[in-house]
Amino acid sequence: MQYVDYVLNHPEAFLTPALVFLAVFALALLFRRFAYRLLDRWAGRTTTKLDEAILATTRGPSLLWCAIIGAHVAIGTSQANDQIITYAQKILGALIVVSVSLVAANVAAQAFHHFSRQINLPATGLTQVIIKVVIISLGITLALGLLGIDVTPLVAALGVGGLAVALGLQDTLANLFAGIHVLLAQPVRVGDYVKLASGEEGYVSDIGWRSTRIRQLPNNMVVVPNSQIVQTIITNYYMPEQEMSVPVQVGVHYGSDLEHVEKVTCEVAKEVMGSLDCGVKSFAPFIRYHTFGDSSINFSVIMRTNEFVGQYLLTHEFVKKLHARYNQEGIVIPFPIRTLDIPPDTLAELGRSS
Repeated sequence: MQYVDYVLNHPEAFLTPALVFLAVFALALLFRRFAYRLLDRWAGRTTTKLDEAILATTRGPSLLWCAIIGAHVAIGTSQANDQIITYAQKILGALIVVSVSLVAANVAAQAFHHFSRQINLPATGLTQVIIKVVIISLGITLALGLLGIDVTPLVAALGVGGLAVALGLQDTLANLFAGIHVLLAQPVRVGDYVKLASGEEGYVSDIGWRSTRIRQLPNNMVVVPNSQIVQTIITNYYMPEQEMSVPVQVGVHYGSDLEHVEKVTCEVAKEVMGSLDCGVKSFAPFIRYHTFGDSSINFSVIMRTNEFVGQYLLTHEFVKKLHARYNQEGIVIPFPIRTLDIPPDTLAELGRSS
């Protein structure tokens, strides 16, 4: 209060620190502008996008850092007592620590997302949240320490309050720990094509702290709580590998030469798999006869695709080319046929009635 009263009675005592602050702040802004121009040119010459993301993350906080530099220099020129100056400098130090921790959290999340494939760890919304929470918590703890605040009673209070919060957030916490379990056990991963027991299927686009997002082929987004992900039956078409077999059902006339049918069919399947990017060119297709049907001998053609949705194009092209080739070879795919066994007396009666 004494310093405030002194400033009110002596405005020139406030004017000098204010002018110093504005001058230093302006110089810091000029330096910031020059530095970012150089950094932007350097980032534009690199092949990675990580450096650009880091620069974008630091642009906003750097304005605060310029203001803190100006305030620090201005405080040094003020006529306040040592106690006020010391406490003001502690506040500025705490602001620096908190702002740096926020930037470090965002940079760490960006870097983890960029290098996640190289270190074979999933880059999901949940992992980024965990990274940010850990770094920001450390920053806040350090900032409180600079201000002389003992965090031990605060941690104890949070522990007691956490029990009450946990009771009120059972579903949320269940989804959180279920999401952590999904990340560790990896029954599904970001990018996998999965199908749930309830019928939903699509690509896993993100695993968050509360829910998992699945993008369906029509480009719809299905949001599934993490607790249901760990409890339901899941078919993961990308595990243990993305390659998968594509069976196609075909039937030929009973009068067909089955050896010739097998040879022609495998040739067509091999040709189709070799002409499409979704086909596994090293795989040798084969057929297996399995049923004497009502009007045809039925068999399965086994091909292989390198990705789940590739089966649709592979089947599409195979059906077209197989139909054309069968016509060239004289192989008949019969229509459904029913043979009626009518007693002669019934036939005679029908003839007289007609």
